[in-house]
Amino acid sequence: MTTSLDDIVANFELLDEWDDRYRYLIELGKGLEPLPEEAHVDANKVRGCASQVWLVAHRDGGSGPQTRLRFVGDSDAHIVRGLVALALAIFSGREAAEILATDAFAIYERLGLAAHLTPQRSNGVRAMIDRIKRDAQAAAAT
Repeated sequence: MTTSLDDIVANFELLDEWDDRYRYLIELGKGLEPLPEEAHVDANKVRGCASQVWLVAHRDGGSGPQTRLRFVGDSDAHIVRGLVALALAIFSGREAAEILATDAFAIYERLGLAAHLTPQRSNGVRAMIDRIKRDAQAAAAT
């Protein structure tokens, strides 16, 4: 993914209307690195999402809390795919310790998403973040 979290935050701040922000989320989702078909398996599925969401963690070096993780993901729903892209911008490429210390919910609130997502989508976001944090905990423990 080529859009940084800082760019996403800046672009959200430029968009006044929620329809425009939703369209931007959809565009972010379109920019996700394609997830290979063989990764669309039950083991990579995020539980707790109404839409289908898959996340895969790759370890890119380091050990223990300094293990750097890169995530790829996908969803069968356009807006949710954008939410996956946002989660990847927050967490992917960071060390396990940094992932565990990051308050992603504060970022979602700052963007106004917490107030504008349906309860089902909010639960899905929570499930994605929980999954990413579990992957970081597992990496930090090695």
